[in-house]
Amino acid sequence: MKLQHRLALITIATAAVAGFVYSQIHIHKRNRREVIDVATELACTWQSQLDLSNIQTQKLLDSIIEYTIKKNEIINSNLAMENQISKLKSIQRNEHRNLQNFLSEDQFKKYLSLNKRLTRKE
Repeated sequence: MKLQHRLALITIATAAVAGFVYSQIHIHKRNRREVIDVATELACTWQSQLDLSNIQTQKLLDSIIEYTIKKNEIINSNLAMENQISKLKSIQRNEHRNLQNFLSEDQFKKYLSLNKRLTRKE
């Protein structure tokens, strides 16, 4: 194979890989932006429902984003349904422990109560 053909093949392969990488970055940015928008709305709702300070609201926002991304990764994985449920329960326990670090006991109890009511309605 001539040097020109090799260079042409390498150039085409590089362009294809670069296009794929760019599209993945774009999709992830768009998905992350959507998660941030929804998380911001949720945090503002919880702020008024639980009477959170600005610091607590920011910590809650960060927590919502972090755990939503983790949950989405599990939901979109190829794991068996039982494994997905087990992992999601584990993540929820970790999320609740994290929330207890910056919510008062009363705020956390109210959070659990409201959250249960909301999930039962759905």
